Amino acid sequence: MSMPSNFLAVAMVFLGLFLVGGVVSTLKQGHSKAFAGVLGVLAAMAIAAGVLWW
Repeated sequence: MSMPSNFLAVAMVFLGLFLVGGVVSTLKQGHSKAFAGVLGVLAAMAIAAGVLWW
């Protein structure tokens, strides 16, 4: 595999983990659960994209 492909896969996984942190932070601050749900879906999609891209 080429270097850019691996870099993009790792970047997607890190983006997903960043969004998971956003879900935790959103829930701790007592914001809307719908917003946390949207962030959770985006996090799952980003992590899945990174894993499948690898």
